[in-house]
Amino acid sequence: MAQLLAPADLIAQVTTALDELSDQLRELALADYSKPSSLPGWNTAQLVAHLASFAKAAVRQFDSAGQQELPPMYDGGAEGRIEAINMTALMRPESLQALALDALSQLRLTLPSAQQKWDAAVGYRPGAQVADLVYATWREMLIHATDLDHMVRPAASWPAEFCAHLFRALEARVPQSMRLVLQPHGKPRIVLGEGEKSWVLSGTDFDLAAWLAGREMPGSIRVTAAADGAADPELLPWPSDRLMQR
Repeated sequence: MAQLLAPADLIAQVTTALDELSDQLRELALADYSKPSSLPGWNTAQLVAHLASFAKAAVRQFDSAGQQELPPMYDGGAEGRIEAINMTALMRPESLQALALDALSQLRLTLPSAQQKWDAAVGYRPGAQVADLVYATWREMLIHATDLDHMVRPAASWPAEFCAHLFRALEARVPQSMRLVLQPHGKPRIVLGEGEKSWVLSGTDFDLAAWLAGREMPGSIRVTAAADGAADPELLPWPSDRLMQR
């Protein structure tokens, strides 16, 4: 697999993702806030509220990194997070848009300081460091940009470095009994999992990454199994309760 990005390179990637997402939010019609997003079960207002909530939570984590008493990522834990998202989503679209843009702007301003605290502990997840939260921010900004509108920001727009990161991070979705051999076009193969049931998945790196992330693929992937007649592989749920690989 590809090597981890240097801190400055990762921060540059995340900064670009924040800028692109902010531009996307500015162009998003306010009338669309009540419409479903590409993320099942979420309308656009809820997704925008989530982005604002994450950005504000991340700023608090970066500011408090390394302190003896670390605040949780979200007040009230997972339930408090959902309650806050649903309440914020009830705001008038223009107010919600302004809130989200301000939160993303504050996060962008905070990011450069993260490099000086790279290994400091944060309350994002048990055992998490600043570096882990920067990678998580990258995932949130790029994947949810696609969720907002997969036609405007398809997975094909994801940088190759981001796809390589998702291959590492989302190995957590591969069941113990499964072994996936990913064959991105023109790139070295990637093996995820150590189980006895084996599949080979071929396609572009962004289609493979989108499939692992449970998002719509711009193209398609070819799946072959070691056993004749085997069904396509089924992944575990998104590992939202654990620290993922960088």
